[in-house]
Amino acid sequence: MRRPWPYPRVVGHRGGGTLAPENTLAGIRKAAAVGLAAVEFDVMLSADSVPVLIHDETLERTTDGRGAVAATPYARLAELDAGAWFGREFHGEPMPTLEQAGKLCVALDLWANVEIKPAPGFERQTGVIAAKMAQALWRGVSPAPLLSSFHPASLEAARESAPGLARGFLTERIEPGWGKTASALGCASLHCNCEYLTQAQVDEVRAAGYWLLCYTVNDPDSARKLFSWGVDAIFTDRPDLIGPDFA
Repeated sequence: MRRPWPYPRVVGHRGGGTLAPENTLAGIRKAAAVGLAAVEFDVMLSADSVPVLIHDETLERTTDGRGAVAATPYARLAELDAGAWFGREFHGEPMPTLEQAGKLCVALDLWANVEIKPAPGFERQTGVIAAKMAQALWRGVSPAPLLSSFHPASLEAARESAPGLARGFLTERIEPGWGKTASALGCASLHCNCEYLTQAQVDEVRAAGYWLLCYTVNDPDSARKLFSWGVDAIFTDRPDLIGPDFA
């Protein structure tokens, strides 16, 4: 039996989407400021296994640092500027830890989709650490976050470490055999690229009992179409165009 989607239907991608630097506390605050009730962000480990918010495996695109995240100790990451690249007003914005982001989400009453984004070779370790920390940060808080990942090993480790937290299987396209993978990992949801989704696939996923989430939806007409098909939630970079009351 498919459970109704219990969470917000519009989710800020990497925090506040294009309204603030991605994967920062400023982005999470911006999402709340424009009225969103949910955010998504990426979690990767530093060289000393501190879970931090960043999408890329390297530092150059979104910070003033250089090199691999997984090869850089947290003390060094904490010194980097993760906001100046986006705009002068965000100069000095730090790279947050999962602990900082989780506490802010709880304080702002934001639901969170925590994407486990491991560097190669750290799939299980990232899943374990992210899941355990999320479980601790949201203990006694409702609704609890959803953990998602493209990496089955990360989701398997997350299930073992925090079995009570829901999990989502991320994929670019919905390929044959997706259901076997999602079932083996005990997932509650499937997340896919909206560009490749069809109505028939939506029907298939829903009939199989899974929630369906789509990234990254930045056009209101596309959002309306996806919701009309039965998609449960969308991730957007444009909460200024697709706001909390859109769905």
